[in-house]
Order: sequence, then structure tokens, then C-alpha cells
Amino acid sequence: MALSKFLGLFLIHIALLSSSCFAADPFVFYDFEVSYITASPLGVPQQVIAINNKFPGPTINSTTNNNVVINVRNKLDESLLLHWSGIQQRRSSWQDGLPGTNCPIPPKWNWTYQFQVKDQIGSFFYFPSLHFQRAAGGFGGFIINNRDIIPIPFGSPDGDITILIGDWYTRNHTALRKALDAGKDLGMPDGVLINGKGPYRYNDTLVPDGIDYETIDVHPGGKTYRLRVHNVGISTSLNFRIQSHNLLLAETEGSYTVQQNYTSLDIHVGQSYSFLLTTDQNASSDYYIVASARFVNESQWKRVTGVAILRYSNSKGKAAGPLPDPPQDEYDKTFSMNQARSIRWNVSASGARPNPQGSFRYGSINVTEIFVLKNKPPVTIDGKRRTTLSGISFVNPATPIRLADQFKVKGVYKLDFPSRPLTGPPKMETSVINGTFRGFMEVILQNNDTKVQTYHLSGYAFFVVGMDYGEWSENSRGTYNKWDGIARSTTQVYPGAWTAILISLDNVGVWNLRTENLDSWYLGQETYIRVVNPE
Repeated sequence: MALSKFLGLFLIHIALLSSSCFAADPFVFYDFEVSYITASPLGVPQQVIAINNKFPGPTINSTTNNNVVINVRNKLDESLLLHWSGIQQRRSSWQDGLPGTNCPIPPKWNWTYQFQVKDQIGSFFYFPSLHFQRAAGGFGGFIINNRDIIPIPFGSPDGDITILIGDWYTRNHTALRKALDAGKDLGMPDGVLINGKGPYRYNDTLVPDGIDYETIDVHPGGKTYRLRVHNVGISTSLNFRIQSHNLLLAETEGSYTVQQNYTSLDIHVGQSYSFLLTTDQNASSDYYIVASARFVNESQWKRVTGVAILRYSNSKGKAAGPLPDPPQDEYDKTFSMNQARSIRWNVSASGARPNPQGSFRYGSINVTEIFVLKNKPPVTIDGKRRTTLSGISFVNPATPIRLADQFKVKGVYKLDFPSRPLTGPPKMETSVINGTFRGFMEVILQNNDTKVQTYHLSGYAFFVVGMDYGEWSENSRGTYNKWDGIARSTTQVYPGAWTAILISLDNVGVWNLRTENLDSWYLGQETYIRVVNPE
């Protein structure tokens, strides 16, 4: 449907809403020019997506309740949307930057996003959400700092460092997209990037000469640095570790965690973590920072390893020797899951508000609606290779769902997404979950595929209350953590396993529930939850 006749009215409507919502809180402004540049992160020249000629893009730095204004000029040769992953867009889902909420920004056009980071703190990132563009870059960090009046549950760090890790192909995103459209797998990635750069040459056989690598400079003497690590990749779970250093986990996706030391942590696609790193080593040499592929044949995937350098200012030489070992759990599928279960909510810490995070007692709220969502390996529907959620492969509508609601356009989508997986043949539909405003939804994510899936929900932080291998049943609720399950926006579901989440539906809008595995998402493994205030 042509949308031009709606846009004038819609923009006036948005402007009125904006002016009424955002008064009194400070504004932060950014200008983003999104364009192609040529870069060679793995030694092969290729087209990447840059923001203001930078790859990765700049980090957005904001504080709780700031109004964030980002003017985006699209200098690509195809349409563009930027999605602010984990930013809840309280009552402003039309700023979420997804096909279900926004009209794309055409080439040579600009669009100004304006939203409030209401009642949020933490570490997030943004990325382009259309046309498989995230596989070419266009991503960057998004920080929401605490207000000065709210204490943070650790001492003020001596530095704040954003680290973007992710698998990477030397083929352009358009070539990857064509492969998926032709029914092919993408195959093994060509490497792992750390902040847009290839691996340090730790091994002359595996890493060619002349590759630019990332160096993170720190000072000795027991200084503390906050590292915000995001997996912005396509579909590979990565194990993150720093040679000879512990990683003290402090926050994930807007929730302060119980502080625990890890020698390494699995970070799945789309996930974000904050670690506190203490410079307590003797700096006899530089130290390796490693992001290596998980749940793969390690002998075949050795080159799919990102390596950067941690350099103390008094370092006595270059890093050398073998990389620190990944978890030795090839035959123990419970190691990673037990690590995930160990990540707990810090119930006594204050988040964006003065009251402790744990004052929201999610475990004592009655569930009002239940959805079991199941994914399987790709299937063929009408001659096309597609992925599904509960037997439905999602088709993005020509008119965004949010806009169709605003202007009462009929027939754009169906509010009929099933609460249990379909038993008949899979189908392609624009089928949306009908959520109840102020309801409390239980969602079971059942992964019957052979690789890890991570799921993200826009608009909310949900509570991760349980995960286990096998098929979920009613009896599985006996294992739920009803006290300090972590609140976050992206959770992993292991192959042949389930993860249960609880969602308090207090944010009006249309919210994307998707796999973050970019290939599966592109082929239809998503839906939206529509939450309307009946008043």
C-alpha cells in the first residue's frame, strides 16, 4: 500500500506526542551518515557499512531518561532502518526501527529518530535491521548511564570500553542474502572480528600477515575498567576470555547481576554483558583477548577466532605463545547451560530507579497467558526454503503493523498467532500475538534445531526463569527460579532444549519477538506481540 498519504498526518501526530512526552529531561543529539566504505578486516577488500565513515559506528552515550535524537541520512543504495536493540521505547514503538513498526528510509533520504531512554540503564547496541545489512556492519554500542543520584553497585571504573565481537564473512551482505534466497546455507564464517578488526597474528599459519587488529590500552596498578561486550555477529556463539585475567560480571542488557568471576563466558548472538577487569598482572608481556566459536568442530573452525590485544602502559613485550584455552566441554553439553543459569539478578542493587531491582517480585505474579513457541530446522514452503516459529514463517507486511493500527488499515496482519505449535503443514503468514495490556505472559522457547538460537524481544526486559534439555512440560515449572532470574532482552536456547521467560506486558505497542541468528531471522523465524491499552 502506498503510504505517502498517511505520512504527513502521522508525522504531525508523532510530533505532538514527542512534544508532550519529552519535556524537562535533557536531550542528546547525534547525526549518522550511513554509507558504504571499503575495508579489509580479514585481509580481503570488501564493502562494509560505515556510520560517519567509521566501521563500527560511534557509541551512543546517554543517561537514564535522556531524550535521544538521531538524524539518520541513508547514503546506501537500498532502504535502511536502524534498530536500537534492548532500548525499550516506552510508549514509542514507532521508533523501534523494524519493518513491523517503521517505514524504511529510502536511499538519499533522512529520518530523525527521537525517543526517551525511560527508566533504563545498561549496555546495548544498535544495528541495521533490513536486507541482511548487519552482516556488513552499521552497528555500534549504546550506553545508558545511571543518573548521579542512583548509586551503582561497584566503584566508579577508571575507564569504560565498548567491545563488539561477531562472526564475519568476506562475501558482501548482498551475496549472503542471495545464497539464502537460493535455498543455500551460509557455511562457515571466514573469521571473527573484534571492533571491526581481524585477529592479531598469534599463529603464522592461521593468520595472514598485514591484518589490522584491535589493541585496548590500560594502566597498571589495580585499576578497574568496565568492558561492555556485545555479540553483533550473524549466527555464531562466541566464548570471550582475556589471558591471565578474571572477568567480574556486573551487568547484562540493563540489569545489574550478582557479581561473579568468570575465566571465560559464552556470549550468544545479540547478547550484551558488562565485565569489570582489574589490571592486577605484572605486564611481562601484552595479553590476548579472545572470542572463539562455540559448539563447533574446533579443529575445522580454528581460523574462526577473533584475537585482540590488552596492553598495559608498562608492558614489556608482545603477546606470544598459544591462546588461553576455551572451555573443555566438547562432550559435556551442560557446561554452558550451567554457566548461563549461574547469571543471577542483583536483587538489592538499584537500577534506573532508587528502589532495589528485586522490589519487583515477578515470582509471585499470576500468569495470564501462555505461549509455547517452537523452532525447527528450515522447511520448504511453496518451493522456498523458510524458517518457522510454531509452524508459521513470518511475512513482513507492506504497511508496518504500527501504522496499520494508527490509520485503521484492515487486512495488513492477523491477530491469530497460536499459543501452541501448529500440527498441520507450515505456512507463511503475517500472524501476530495478541498480548493483553498489563497481563503477565509466560513464553516457552523450544529449540528443536541443531544449533543454538538466541531470542530477542523488543520493548521489554523479560525474566529468564528456567532452561533445560528435552521437551518442556507443565512439570518443568517446578524448576523455575522465581526469585533472582536475570531480567534481560536476549536469551539463548540450546539445541534440543527449552528456555522459559516471563514478561510483564506494561508497555503499549507492537513488539518484535525474533531469533537473533540473522540467517534464521531473514528466513521468517519471528513474530510480533501487539499490546494495546483498551482505554
